[in-house]
Amino acid sequence: MESERKSSGTVGKALNVLDLVASFERPVRFNDILAESRYPKATLYRILQNLVTEGVLTFDRKWQTYALGVRLVRLAHSAWTQSSLAPVARPHLTALSEATGETIHLAQLDGPHVLYLDKRDAKRRVTMFSEAGKVGPAYCTGVGKAMLAYLPDDELQRILPQQSYHRFTPSTICSQQELACELNQIRQDGYALDREDHEPGIICVAVPILSRSEQMMGAVSVTSTSARTSLGKLRKHVPELQNAAGKIADAAEYWRFPENERTPERMEI
Repeated sequence: MESERKSSGTVGKALNVLDLVASFERPVRFNDILAESRYPKATLYRILQNLVTEGVLTFDRKWQTYALGVRLVRLAHSAWTQSSLAPVARPHLTALSEATGETIHLAQLDGPHVLYLDKRDAKRRVTMFSEAGKVGPAYCTGVGKAMLAYLPDDELQRILPQQSYHRFTPSTICSQQELACELNQIRQDGYALDREDHEPGIICVAVPILSRSEQMMGAVSVTSTSARTSLGKLRKHVPELQNAAGKIADAAEYWRFPENERTPERMEI
């Protein structure tokens, strides 16, 4: 279970508790939440009751469990449509999926982590960790490394020490120094690789989504399995990925700053 973020104030504490309840990925009893929380029993109970009253948590009296509420679903949908790349990227992900036949991921950074925004499954579906809405590690995923490589230096230096560097597979990067070297290589190549870094058998190639001013906006990847293909073959999709990333960046810039674009046709939804 992920530790609670250090936050002060009522809102920060409430968000910490929401994160904690969400991390169970199932309805959860009070004592289970308490065992993972740094708040005193009375404080935690009061926060939970307030969240239930506001509709962001629900409480099942029969089973005595807490779960995320439908108000969060509405907020999440609004965030997805208003703040993420997902809506403008949708047609480009679909086209990429049809062209490659492989799994396609769209992601942005959520602090030091990767937030998967959207996904297109391969023609022959592969079971893997990533799903839209899930948060994963940045240091050992293709999309994560592609985004880290193009962060401003001050932001990168802040985020690198926050990576866990946990060894998931024999290929996992396990030190800040090793990651820094790989990020330098990614900047030279223009793409990142996942060499079964996070999951055994899962490989991918990813490229950053960069604005016209070279601001990192997100990343897109083509993912497959080592049993079905090779990294060499996945590398052949780099031009398609870069083309899709450019179109997503253009559409996103028009969407956010329409006065800077000449025509609205660049945004396809």
